[in-house]
Amino acid sequence: MSESRYLDVLKERVLVFDGAMGTSIQALELSADDFGGPELEGCNDGLVLSRPEVIGGIHASFLEVGCDVIETDTFRANRLTLADYGLADRTVELNRAAARLARQVADDFSTPERPRFVAGSIGPSGFLPSSSDPTLGDMTYDELVEVFREQAEGLIAGGCDLLIIETGQDILEMKAAVTGSRRAMREAERWLPVQVQPTLDTSGRMLLGTNIEAALVTLEAVGVELIGLNCSTGPEHMRQPIRYLCENTALPVSVIPNAGIPHNVDGVAVYGLTPEELTEAHDEFVRKFGANVVGGCCGTTPEHLKQVVERVWGAEPAARQPRRVPRVSSAMEAFDIAQDPPPTLIGERVNSQGSRAVKRLLLEDRYDDILEVAREQVDSGAHLLDVCTALTERSDEAEQTRTLVKLLAQSVATPLVIDTTEVDVVEAALKVNPGRAVINSINLEAGRDRIDAVLPLALEHGAALVALTIDESGMAKTAERKLEVARRIHEICVDAYGLDPGALIFDALTFTLATGDEEFRASAVETIEGIRAIKEALPGVFASLGVSNVSFGLQPHARMALNSVFLHHCVEAGLDMAIVNAAHITPYAEVDEEQRELADDLIFNRREDALARFIAYYQEHEAEEAEKVDPTAEMAPEAAIHWMILHRKKEGVEELVDTAIRERGGGNAAAVQVLNGVLLPAMKEVGDKFGAGELIL
Repeated sequence: MSESRYLDVLKERVLVFDGAMGTSIQALELSADDFGGPELEGCNDGLVLSRPEVIGGIHASFLEVGCDVIETDTFRANRLTLADYGLADRTVELNRAAARLARQVADDFSTPERPRFVAGSIGPSGFLPSSSDPTLGDMTYDELVEVFREQAEGLIAGGCDLLIIETGQDILEMKAAVTGSRRAMREAERWLPVQVQPTLDTSGRMLLGTNIEAALVTLEAVGVELIGLNCSTGPEHMRQPIRYLCENTALPVSVIPNAGIPHNVDGVAVYGLTPEELTEAHDEFVRKFGANVVGGCCGTTPEHLKQVVERVWGAEPAARQPRRVPRVSSAMEAFDIAQDPPPTLIGERVNSQGSRAVKRLLLEDRYDDILEVAREQVDSGAHLLDVCTALTERSDEAEQTRTLVKLLAQSVATPLVIDTTEVDVVEAALKVNPGRAVINSINLEAGRDRIDAVLPLALEHGAALVALTIDESGMAKTAERKLEVARRIHEICVDAYGLDPGALIFDALTFTLATGDEEFRASAVETIEGIRAIKEALPGVFASLGVSNVSFGLQPHARMALNSVFLHHCVEAGLDMAIVNAAHITPYAEVDEEQRELADDLIFNRREDALARFIAYYQEHEAEEAEKVDPTAEMAPEAAIHWMILHRKKEGVEELVDTAIRERGGGNAAAVQVLNGVLLPAMKEVGDKFGAGELIL
């Protein structure tokens, strides 16, 4: 990594960014001629070409009051938004000109003791790639990467000191912007730090529901150099998210709020936060929380920033001792990789290889029904969801995975495990997954080939990796061989590629005990000891296991008992994560003592007749049928409708609505009563819970 004067100075003192560009331009009341004609009126980014002295004057006004960093006038200067003004083909030229202009002004104010910096501003594209909206979501990850690469190309060529990806509303778009920026750097052979700033609403979430925890996990995983917040609200609503960032990341933290939430006065946006109020807030952000970068967004003037500089310039940020816990994330929330108490449960049913029902649904493209399977797994206690769409009957695994992952990402708060043997499927899934996923899996079966194909994707998208203890000789069967293979994979991933050990999850593999083969009779205990050895020898890594493999071939109720007991012993050995059907796992203490002993004999290979005794017991003891209770069975139609809307259940709602209308006498009047008295209140509760972060739409 190259040196960065910006990061070096940031280690010494708080840096102050400039204030608002957009509202500063609006205050000048420029004419259409200033923009280059009526067809360009309103294109603020184009002013760097038509009226560079105006933009230069705004830059200077903030440097004169002591700001350290000015942002280029390029917030919307990508080809998608510039196309509205016929300027798409001038994207690189415009960004380069904006950066050169800011560079010149900054250099005029710089001294050896007081350097001034230029941040290349990259705002949102206007699209929301995580969304299923046919218009806003009609933009792929790859298309956005190229859009942002092109913009970054111009900013880098113009001499920026850093790139700032700001006012992010869709976390997937922000990941694409980071990737595009890095590609431009590689092409220019010039490295710049990347500062990322989502924008949150008053509920503390991004536009599509991402909370600050998920945003931090996702963006930190893709290797950004600074993280913070900007725009949207005034500093009051940023207090808790900034406190969270300062307590949970070692990265420098930036906070660049609006001058309050704007109010419409005679068609004009008016920002009511005074310079004194902004200054007080920034003083708290720096001295109490430990923020490293402060500044102003919409509505902030040179007077705002003058008072901020006078108060916080040279101040020492509060000491921070961030908690570093490896985590994964969905589009909505973040989850510790290692739950306390362990293990982290990975739901195994959204998987064509492990569920005949899901296989049938995939063959019929019934994705909404698969979503219900996913929700059942989450309701049963799964912390993550294993997703596999591989089918021998179809050749479109990548497309099916892309479709299913996008649906799951919008519909459940649970992070995803992308389970596939195909590299193109891994790539397809990561490009539609907004959060930090887990890739299942890599191994050494063909030497380094698979690792070398998958690791660059994992690093680009910030994914964690499951590594199977398989090498050129096959699946490792003893604890010693499992550790040997794990060491080799660790050396490649961590030492050669620089992967954080906390992103590496080893699956020590297990074999079924149902065959009775001499070769595999000790396989379960070897797996247990393999887990123990890997966790002790390779600090910081995690251990996962497809637990149900140990019981493959046995009767279902026998499998549930064996899986539960085996899982207990694996967790005692250090297992962090388990791929299971969470609904079929019984806590060890609740397993009948006789069943525990039978399972232990089999797992630890304590008796020659252990398998025969285990099978005989479950042949004599039939499984107890668990009756699936319909929670709406005893409800009146209107109460059932409310419950189904709140729990996102579609099947049967229309019939219940018809029944409710009939019970009210039928006709239009009854329909309106059901609408106003049943449907709308239920939907309001859904909206309230979504706004409170208690429900995923």
